[in-house]
Amino acid sequence: MNAQEETKSDALEQGADLANSESKNTRILKELWSWIKTLAVIIVIALLINKFVIINATIPSGSMENTIMTGDRLIGFRWSYAFSDPKRGDIVIFKYPVDEKQLYIKRVIGLPGDTVKITDGKIYINNSKKPLDEDYLKEQWVRENDGYTFEVPENSYLMLGDNRNDSSDAREWARCAIEAGKASDSDEAEKFCYVRKNKIVGRAIIKYFKGVEILTNK
Repeated sequence: MNAQEETKSDALEQGADLANSESKNTRILKELWSWIKTLAVIIVIALLINKFVIINATIPSGSMENTIMTGDRLIGFRWSYAFSDPKRGDIVIFKYPVDEKQLYIKRVIGLPGDTVKITDGKIYINNSKKPLDEDYLKEQWVRENDGYTFEVPENSYLMLGDNRNDSSDAREWARCAIEAGKASDSDEAEKFCYVRKNKIVGRAIIKYFKGVEILTNK
């Protein structure tokens, strides 16, 4: 092989190496782009699920102790009441009546049309002689535990926290509404004691932090 042929052969080999290198780079870029598209789809799906299907939140206060502790992570289902109504005992996430920018979590105590009386730390529904069984309460109920009567409007619900001694709930929301300038007197403020069904964001179904626990209706 003469010098000209050797030079030509070297050029062909270099061209082949360059082509192989470009082909390899193209494959890497295509694979990288495929991963990026897959990751983007996963992120979009996760965002859509979080916005329209589930609620993923951290509990900032102790108003639902000992059922849900401060710092617990919580998953709620947004479609729980699309085809059914909340039941007494359900733990629900809803827009706080006095400030709907805030989400609260409480237990459903009163249903539409119920008369709910709080007497000496006991709850009586519709003039029942037997108090509501509330084995989920954190401790003996001593704060704001007497002298309340709630007439729950249609399509609305009465919410209380499980930690009654340290819970902002229906017992004080009327007062909060007046203090916030949302109502001028107690009669006008009464509606803030209740949560309308369309303000319920979803039902709490699972809590997790130190282990996983399904939240059941008690």
